[in-house]
Amino acid sequence: MVRIAISLLTVITLFASNPIPSIEMSFLQNSPKMLYTQFASKGHINISFPEPISFSDQISNQQAFFLFHEIFSSYTTLEFFSERHFLFPEGTSSILKARWSFKDNKNNNQYVFHVFFFLIANDSSKTELGQSSLKISEIKAEKI
Repeated sequence: MVRIAISLLTVITLFASNPIPSIEMSFLQNSPKMLYTQFASKGHINISFPEPISFSDQISNQQAFFLFHEIFSSYTTLEFFSERHFLFPEGTSSILKARWSFKDNKNNNQYVFHVFFFLIANDSSKTELGQSSLKISEIKAEKI
């Protein structure tokens, strides 16, 4: 009985601190506000996108919100889904690999990127079970 309770608690903890559904929904709904809640609140966020977005810099979470506001108003997401999630053994960081296809609203050109999210433990936002939730500290993309 104790084993079942521990297993159930572990599963609940993983789902409670799992940012992947929120990241996916923010891209699918073109919502910078929803994505903003997934950004690390301390330090800078490294963001790098190839053309047609052409952006690479370290910015604050507020600046990242405005960047994604511009991106989501210029490009419409056609599809976004996670392909792999690499969780590091200590549980304090992970990498999410996703596929993002979108179109340019000006000329209807379509693009497909692999997007990599580096997620780190954010002590300022603990889950109900007292564990640190994972937040985005870096976003890198490459054209497919």
